[in-house]
Amino acid sequence: MANTNFTTSIIVEKDMHTSFNAIKNFKAWWSEEIEGNTDIPGDIFFYHYKDVHLSKIKLIEMDTDKKLVYQVLDNEFNFTKDKTEWVGTKLIFELEPDGGKTNIVFTHVGLIPDYECYNVCRDAWTSYIQGSLKNLIERGIGKPNGKEGGLNAELVKKWGLPNK
Repeated sequence: MANTNFTTSIIVEKDMHTSFNAIKNFKAWWSEEIEGNTDIPGDIFFYHYKDVHLSKIKLIEMDTDKKLVYQVLDNEFNFTKDKTEWVGTKLIFELEPDGGKTNIVFTHVGLIPDYECYNVCRDAWTSYIQGSLKNLIERGIGKPNGKEGGLNAELVKKWGLPNK
């Protein structure tokens, strides 16, 4: 049980193509603090939230309108003993039609309950996927981290993490 990867899912009131394109636009639902392309296979992007979380991520697989797989190449948290807990993990988005809607399953392969960051990361991913991404797909506007805070700032406060 302790080796269970984090998974969450949503059903959205949009087609697979619209949903797929929204997922690839990480700046619109995860963070405005992303440098690089999040939608081109083989490209690497850099995510950061102040010095709380830094990550380099590569799009390694893309099956148009069906599946996206990103690999975390480098990662650093400032609130865990092991700063590199996400290194080598994968972010997988799988889409399936569901009666005119789209079912999206997000799995962070390698994010397991044994990780020190698990509770924080579980809450963050749940908020981003079930809130920000779902809103982006259905309403055209997400709630990504802004340049000065945003959704992640709320989690920093909730978990009592360093906020520099």
